[in-house]
Amino acid sequence: MEQELQSAESSQVITLDHKEARRRDMILNGPQIKTIFTIALPLVFYNSLHQVFQLIDTIIAANMSAGVVSTVSFIGQIETMLYAIGTGLSVGGSILISRSYGAGNMEKARAQISTLFFSCLAISAVILSLAVPFAYPFLRLLRMPEELIGQGTMYFILTILNIVFHFINIIYLAIEKSRGNTKIIMWCNILVMVAKTILNTVVIILMKTNTVTLNTAMLLLPVATMSAEFLLTIIALANLASKKNPFRLSIRHCTFRKTFILPLSSLSIPIFLEKFIFAFGKVIVNSMCATMGTTVVGALGVSNRLGGFSTNPPAGFQEAESSLISNNLGNKNVERALGIFYRTLVINLIIAALFFTIMITFKDSIIFIFAKGDAAFAAEINAIYTYECWDSVLVSISASVMGLLYGFGKTRISTLLSIIRLFVYRIPPLFLLIRFTNIGIPAVGIAMLISNGAVGITAGIVAIIFIRRIKTGRENWEM
Repeated sequence: MEQELQSAESSQVITLDHKEARRRDMILNGPQIKTIFTIALPLVFYNSLHQVFQLIDTIIAANMSAGVVSTVSFIGQIETMLYAIGTGLSVGGSILISRSYGAGNMEKARAQISTLFFSCLAISAVILSLAVPFAYPFLRLLRMPEELIGQGTMYFILTILNIVFHFINIIYLAIEKSRGNTKIIMWCNILVMVAKTILNTVVIILMKTNTVTLNTAMLLLPVATMSAEFLLTIIALANLASKKNPFRLSIRHCTFRKTFILPLSSLSIPIFLEKFIFAFGKVIVNSMCATMGTTVVGALGVSNRLGGFSTNPPAGFQEAESSLISNNLGNKNVERALGIFYRTLVINLIIAALFFTIMITFKDSIIFIFAKGDAAFAAEINAIYTYECWDSVLVSISASVMGLLYGFGKTRISTLLSIIRLFVYRIPPLFLLIRFTNIGIPAVGIAMLISNGAVGITAGIVAIIFIRRIKTGRENWEM
């Protein structure tokens, strides 16, 4: 059985195959708990596995030196800062595509997909042309420690060369998420992670056998990442250009009208600012931590990744939640959209509590793996994570509320929450603790606990106010 859906603005008809038509019906009409788990579990599995592979990457870096861990951590935040443009476009585009998909306006969805893809491709090329020539002064401006900036510059250039592949991939995965096709997201990302880990392992073997130097080995890490991302790019382009894909790319179908560009900009720019400013703030935090020693930056990076075991599963449910809410709002079903938020919140609270219990139980053993016998580095990690780990449940509240806001297209509110989290709840406390106390490295963990915990409470209050406004008709969610 195939389902035909016709655009209100076009005489063209796009036919959905039986599998996709059934998945769309589940999103709009199926049991909510079952629907949430069906769409979210592949994302949760991927996020959790991604966290494991990130930890493996950190272990690989730790096999080189604590300095390498610090360089990777510092550049990682800058990478996130620049990649924020693609993230903003992917989230904003996904919201609009989900609305059209839920409304049954498939021709409009196809036009949005093509426009989003080619716009993002052009922007990535512009970023690449600006970032590479000015890499060194850019890193100096961000106050990268002098002992790291030499190799850090080349590492940054190799990392940023991946931006075109990354942008193509993130847009492709956003398109699939807007259609509820999260299984392919999981499998594609697993492919990338496995390929990247194999290549990184080869790099370590080459270093251990003295085939390459430590400096060369570190520079091969972003090359491995780029090679792995390229594999997904091949799959993405093949799928997006396939004649079997009812939403296949077409320059002819691009629509650069203000009816699409203005809503896309309104949704994406706040997301971009949120990710960019948050990543920039983390660079500031890293610079502040570096005043206590370059390895403290690496210890914070390890602590963040350990904390991710508790916070990444809720992030997977958040992604599914925002997509499901957008689809149902496209279908004019506000009550179902709110019901998805309530159920996602409960699920995230339970999962966060469970993973927190597991992580706190095995904390010392896990930290020992990353320290690789370096007692001082282990002490630094422990000093931070001992405090940071306690914010897991409140972070899950924040994740659920962000999914609610994204789904309703209220990206400006979510951006404001992220700015408050960093520039009100995190950086000022960290500055005060470093400047006016003798706490030392634990100050970093305390600042993380304060910021993550406080924003969770704030997000909960925002959700209560927002839902009341929706129910009383005072909040407009139409686009």
